[in-house]
Amino acid sequence: MMHDWGWFHWGYGFVVLFWIVLIVLIVWAIKYLTRNRQNTSTTMRQDSPLEILKKRYARGEIDRKEFEEKKKDLLS
Repeated sequence: MMHDWGWFHWGYGFVVLFWIVLIVLIVWAIKYLTRNRQNTSTTMRQDSPLEILKKRYARGEIDRKEFEEKKKDLLS
């Protein structure tokens, strides 16, 4: 006694695929929105001039002598 379940299995497969895609989209949306919220909160904050100077020195944009001179100017 064999039954022809061809359409049933295809339909079941599409339902499972639909739910998997839906769950993946929901997880992606949550991660995307959370990441954007973190990025905007950090970009909204203004760095102090000294923090900007320290970052420039850390990136190698300025040398130690220039860093010390500018730091002295900022702190005076």
